[in-house]
Amino acid sequence: MTDTPDVLPALHAAAAALGTRLFTVSTLDPAAGLSRRAYTSHPREYPVQGTKPMERDAWFAHCVEGGRTFVANTPAEFRDHFFDHALIESLGLGSAANIPVAPDGGPVTLTVNLLAEAGHFTAERLAAYQALVARHRAALLAALG
Repeated sequence: MTDTPDVLPALHAAAAALGTRLFTVSTLDPAAGLSRRAYTSHPREYPVQGTKPMERDAWFAHCVEGGRTFVANTPAEFRDHFFDHALIESLGLGSAANIPVAPDGGPVTLTVNLLAEAGHFTAERLAAYQALVARHRAALLAALG
């Protein structure tokens, strides 16, 4: 991955140490209705610069408009929100967390996307992930925001 800001592989390594098996960072373009992958741990399945449609659904209201972390600890909890749920499940992944990143007082411009086995995102682990993203927030925004 050439021209990758240093913060992205560092954040990926730290998230992997906590148990993340698939890691991406997406930039959000609500006007175009798209999220774009800026970094990926799985370039074959989820290439950099790949896009996903941003539906104005419950996930959007919760994570993008509400600025709250989305957590699904089973495939049943994310199937209605992720059009690529079959691919996620085929990779043996059963839980997802999307942590929104926003400049002070501004809209959410990025999400840090973490996937692991079902049941992975306990309250303790989620707190560790959120603290990790908070520590890297300024660098993420400077690089991508």
